[in-house]
Amino acid sequence: MNQRKPIISEADLAFDREHLWHPYTSLSSPLPAYPVVAAEGVHLELADGRRLVDGMSSWWTAIHGYQHPRLIAAAAEQIGRMSHVMFGGITHEPAIGLGRELIQLTPPGLNKIFFCDSGSVAVEVAIKMAIQYGYAKGRKNKHRLLTIRSGYHGDTFTAMSVCDPVTGMHEIFREALPDQLFAPTPTTAFDAEWDPTDFEPMVALAHEHRDEIAAVILEPIVQGAGGMWFYHPEYLRRLRALCDESGLLLIFDEIATGFGRTGRMFAGEHAGISPDIMCVGKALTGGFMSLAATIANEDVAETISSAKDTDGVFMHGPTFMANPLACAVARESIRLLNDSPWQQRVATIEKQLSAGLEPCRAMPGVADVRVLGAIGVVEMEGPVNVAEWQKQFVARGVWIRPFGKLVYLMPPFIIDRHELSSLTNAINEVIGSMTAQGAG
Repeated sequence: MNQRKPIISEADLAFDREHLWHPYTSLSSPLPAYPVVAAEGVHLELADGRRLVDGMSSWWTAIHGYQHPRLIAAAAEQIGRMSHVMFGGITHEPAIGLGRELIQLTPPGLNKIFFCDSGSVAVEVAIKMAIQYGYAKGRKNKHRLLTIRSGYHGDTFTAMSVCDPVTGMHEIFREALPDQLFAPTPTTAFDAEWDPTDFEPMVALAHEHRDEIAAVILEPIVQGAGGMWFYHPEYLRRLRALCDESGLLLIFDEIATGFGRTGRMFAGEHAGISPDIMCVGKALTGGFMSLAATIANEDVAETISSAKDTDGVFMHGPTFMANPLACAVARESIRLLNDSPWQQRVATIEKQLSAGLEPCRAMPGVADVRVLGAIGVVEMEGPVNVAEWQKQFVARGVWIRPFGKLVYLMPPFIIDRHELSSLTNAINEVIGSMTAQGAG
């Protein structure tokens, strides 16, 4: 971090507090915002010179760490040619190259790619595909989605409608959202013995509403911001069979789990099945910039594209669709991942997270500890005071941002043992300290 860094003054921070909204916070009484002036490897540098080990990968995106020279080179080379052109009536080599890389990676059958601006938009596109698919087949009453509770799919309106209506942070919008169908959260844990009764509510809902359901959408194996729960792969295998039997499309939201985070390239691979539509984002560009994609199979794409009453047109087209700069970086990020020993790295992280977080299980106030791949979660019995806990983490030289009852880690894949130990040790220390004080 030897380049000239910006100076952030107290006046700048006051302006930030007064005028800039941050995610999930109040503008009149905001959570503290720590000024970052540089990021490199697995470290964030604050304006006062302190360096923090990043346990969040910037909301699960920066799998290669920050300032990776290959990603910087890809961006610099592309920006020297063109940073953006519209995708309507135009194509370009970065989009074509990224498309080839994605089709090589994705589960069998997924080979039709729609590039999007963000993860939420990718979910919106997937849902529109499912509804338009039914419309093209003459099933115009298929307009609802079936999902499971404790899910999270983004903050745009239709994406909000398939988030958990209570834990999904969008309860106040419920009356303005489409009315979707929710099966209970799967209760069989990822590594537990499968309980066949776990799937029965999903079967009942699918059969009762099959004539109005366009698709089933869910996060495979790992539920993200709705609860950070890891459920059994058999649930997905049975869901694939149920969708085939009932004529329903299956959508996997792999935005948080894609590109190796769970120990497989995509989380659905734990079940050995392919969805009809899959959403990817977050780590797609290695945390460099926003880009997402909705990837469909041949049947979905051909059905939509052959419908006469819509002229075969899929009704969506983002302004920055297939942005060349983002596509160039994403292509290099995928190549970088494939060139790295990412499976070994994630397995090593999983082993160390399991050992490092296990002591928390015996602490007062802790409800559960769970680890899968490069994801470590400590679930508390009640909500934590985010501002106070984050202050304690920063004081220990780490960047960990809890939410709700969850204290979790999703570190960059390049993290070393010492850096990861600093994260798990900090969680042990802060939980021990805060629970001893009786502070939530």
